[in-house]
Amino acid sequence: MAIGEIVLRGGSVMLGYLKDPEGTLKCMKNDGWFYTGDVGVLHSDGYLEVKDRLKDVIICGGENISSVEVESILYKHPAVNEAAVVAQPNNYWGETPCAFVSLKIDAQKVTEKELREFCKENLPLYMVPRTIVIEEELPKTATGKIQKYLLRDKAKSLM
Repeated sequence: MAIGEIVLRGGSVMLGYLKDPEGTLKCMKNDGWFYTGDVGVLHSDGYLEVKDRLKDVIICGGENISSVEVESILYKHPAVNEAAVVAQPNNYWGETPCAFVSLKIDAQKVTEKELREFCKENLPLYMVPRTIVIEEELPKTATGKIQKYLLRDKAKSLM
């Protein structure tokens, strides 16, 4: 079982982005293969498990950390309403996980330290976010998707 980028090729796969040759060159490589930007694992039974977006993988001291995996633990905390984990630049480790969370309205007040302790109980230490920022609401698109690129910029500015 190896982890890697998911690539596709076939009759129903796009030929490229409309009027975007530069974008097409980035994702269409090697004789028609479409590089999805998703990281996955192909299991022995043929099941393909999507793990994360390639750009969302955090490389901390040589270890690959799935932002989705850390987010899933944060979502298990009873006070957490929304969670997003991004890479924060670090001079020693390269990158470290930085979590942004919003809390449920009826939840008891919880601190960043309490959320870190919760993560320590449920994750390997290298995956525990070094920084946790509690916000009223996380930035979202019109369709409700969390805008991680804004959070990445914010994480960089916290250094």
